[in-house]
Amino acid sequence: MEHLGRESPNDLATIKRILVVGAGAMGSQIALVCARAGYEVLCHDVAESSLERARKDLRSRSARDVAKGRRDAGQEAAVFRRLVFGTDLDALARDVDLVIEAAVENLDLKRRIFAQLEEVAPKHAIFATNSSSFVPSKLADATSRPDLFCNIHFFNPALVMKCVEIVAGPETSAETVELAKAFVVRIGKEPVVLKKEIPGFIANRILNAVRDEAVFLYENGVASVDSIDAACRTALGYPMGPFELMDLTGIDIGYFTKKARFAETNDPKDAPSRSVTELVERGDLGRKTGRGWYEYAEDGTPLGPA
Repeated sequence: MEHLGRESPNDLATIKRILVVGAGAMGSQIALVCARAGYEVLCHDVAESSLERARKDLRSRSARDVAKGRRDAGQEAAVFRRLVFGTDLDALARDVDLVIEAAVENLDLKRRIFAQLEEVAPKHAIFATNSSSFVPSKLADATSRPDLFCNIHFFNPALVMKCVEIVAGPETSAETVELAKAFVVRIGKEPVVLKKEIPGFIANRILNAVRDEAVFLYENGVASVDSIDAACRTALGYPMGPFELMDLTGIDIGYFTKKARFAETNDPKDAPSRSVTELVERGDLGRKTGRGWYEYAEDGTPLGPA
């Protein structure tokens, strides 16, 4: 492709500097994963307070890993020297080779971000979104490089989860997909490539089916939240139940994903459930707020069903 200017599809030497847009839980952890893989990483957020929270969280995670012998202190110090935080998107984007957008799940916002990036990022830079709600064809036309646009979708917590889904749009080049795959392997993850785009991709569509059934059972009085979670752990071998997982990842994340799906399909089964909507409206979003399906102590220890 004219945009690429690379010697081969797997020429990872052309990716040296990465920009992560969005310093929330996912974006900040994606940034640390990339920095630990040896890349120079720029992490952007519009709010300095969000960047400060990200710095503190990543430093705390790093310190715990060092204390437990999982990471070398000297190597971690070098990692953080490769990781830069900032609020000036234009300045950060001027000399990058790969952009991973991890902003909130709002289509208009994401399109505005990519339109802005299009104006300042190098023409060879690959644009990727971490979204599982919006496929490439919903975003790529906000740029002039649909051939260099794809989804690189990490799972929460990105520091731990191995799977990364790669989704190409109708105009994404095969070279871009191959380079995305090679990049995912380079950062120590396992790429799963979809043959065509579909909202929710693979894992979340399967997971959402389980969540929907769990919420149906709860709302219809069949079983309690903790009983449903216990059945999934002890009968199905899940590491945690669907309600525990919703609390971990943030109930609002699934809520906004459902809203986006419903807006696209207008199918009532794709709309957020009554109980999830009530939790979000109350601000009970899971572990990050201390209350969701369960209640939590200040240190995050579960205290029992809410």
